[in-house]
Amino acid sequence: MSSPLNRQLSDSKTEMVLNSVEVTALNDLPLISAVIPCYNHAHFLSEAIESVLKQTYPNYEIIVVDDGSTDNTGEVAARYPEVRYIRQDNQGLSGARNTGLQESRGDHLVFLDADDLLLPRALEAGEKCLRAHPECAFVSGHFRYVNEDGSFLNETPQRYVDREHYLAFLQGNYISMHATVMYRRSVFNEVGNYDTSLPACEDYDLYLRIARRFPVHCHDEMVAEYRQHDTNMSGDVCLMLRTVLSVLHTQWPYVKGDRRATKAIRTGMLYWKAGYGEDLFIQATSLELRQNFRQKALMLLTITRYAPRYFVYHTLMWLVEIGLNILRRITPASVREAVARPIIERVWPPVGGVKFGDLRQTSPLREIADSDAGTPIDQYYVETFLTRQAHHIQATVLEFHADDYTCRFGGDRVRTSNIFELVENKIDPNTESDLTIPHDIPAETYDCIIIPQMLHRIYNLDTTVQTLYRCLKPGGVLLATVPGIGLINDDNPARVGYWAFTEKAVHQLFAPVFGTGNIKTQAYGNVLAASAFYHNLASNELAQTKLDHQDDQYQLLITIRAIKV
Repeated sequence: MSSPLNRQLSDSKTEMVLNSVEVTALNDLPLISAVIPCYNHAHFLSEAIESVLKQTYPNYEIIVVDDGSTDNTGEVAARYPEVRYIRQDNQGLSGARNTGLQESRGDHLVFLDADDLLLPRALEAGEKCLRAHPECAFVSGHFRYVNEDGSFLNETPQRYVDREHYLAFLQGNYISMHATVMYRRSVFNEVGNYDTSLPACEDYDLYLRIARRFPVHCHDEMVAEYRQHDTNMSGDVCLMLRTVLSVLHTQWPYVKGDRRATKAIRTGMLYWKAGYGEDLFIQATSLELRQNFRQKALMLLTITRYAPRYFVYHTLMWLVEIGLNILRRITPASVREAVARPIIERVWPPVGGVKFGDLRQTSPLREIADSDAGTPIDQYYVETFLTRQAHHIQATVLEFHADDYTCRFGGDRVRTSNIFELVENKIDPNTESDLTIPHDIPAETYDCIIIPQMLHRIYNLDTTVQTLYRCLKPGGVLLATVPGIGLINDDNPARVGYWAFTEKAVHQLFAPVFGTGNIKTQAYGNVLAASAFYHNLASNELAQTKLDHQDDQYQLLITIRAIKV
């Protein structure tokens, strides 16, 4: 792709083509600007600043933009000599970010809201990803939610997009948290700054403007913490619904004539109306009419104007619920039971009455996996994982049994590719099927090791993990997958082994060797995928949305990414 941005990036000193060893040797790391806009969030600001000061990446600057705060924001910022403090009259979040952009000197930029936090590897991960993808205007990672006091709340799985990012943004904002994004400064010269006319969703507007014209990339490293509290801007559902729909409407001139983009933007409209519309209706109906008449009226008018379909639907559901509650109160219990029991018995069949259809048999629907039917379900999850981790498959790579995945996902990033077979363990003649990793693999040799669906065939797993760690270079990455459930098939060695795993067991196995903070595990599967797998069905015989649904109660396959530090 040839574009003004690409030409500018190629000519700029910000474009790094050196590997990490050379960059460190030259002491020429790109400067990263961490811009922290703050409006009356002084009580959170020190934690945000300190999260930047704890970064493993050494070359950064911190700019705090005080957007007309009436609290002690300036006093907090003054405690940190590393911080450049700028105060201005209140101009809103977009104006504060634009000021930080203009005053910064960095080659790359991260915008951190004053109530949020960066994790220690955030800048390092972003810079590494930008360096690995010189064609991209920005890269983004993942985040987790924390409470107001900073304690862990939850880690919701986030959507991973590896292609057609503009279409993905038209359907919804897959980034969700702005601090996970690292921009190249030069992209702002091409698309402009944040739109100061927007009271919210200014980040979503910027993503759309950039992704429409330039490549972007997302990686799966956890880089930020999103603090949840009562004053989050996203809590103003009326504002968010109005603004996000107006932002999406600006894209209509660019999608006319493109059927896929038109479909994507319509999907996005429905997505935002459904999400915010439901939240808005729930909030409106929960308010006391006398005490909050104006606010309740505003909410109902907003949903009526911007999401009328959902207003009608939720109103009907609300009226039905009120009617049922009235019936429960005025109808004697004996009458309710006499009427409800036949209905329940018809809807909920007794034991033995479930209609399983073709599933009511003790043998699988397909006796053996048929390669002509399509990709096996466990292999689909392996390939999904390696697609997301493809940027780690580079330089010198070791793969066990074959180099298919190395060639497919590493491409021209791979300089050297080696293949090793697992060998029989000759130490104990009673364990003829026991396999082990060859002892002649040299130490600190590989930038990446791929070992898919094989560890379950090795009995001595502790030693195996230590061997894999020894073979990696510092900074090297191990990509492994293991079965959570399995089929025992003597004709297929990959389906004969000692172990089936859980995500918790995998974490306990790798953490003592690699360190808890250096491993990331994820379980794939659900009850439908597990059932289909046992019946030897192929992945293309299920809808992708069904395959991608994750249910930790049915862990069909577990993936491991472990980094040697």
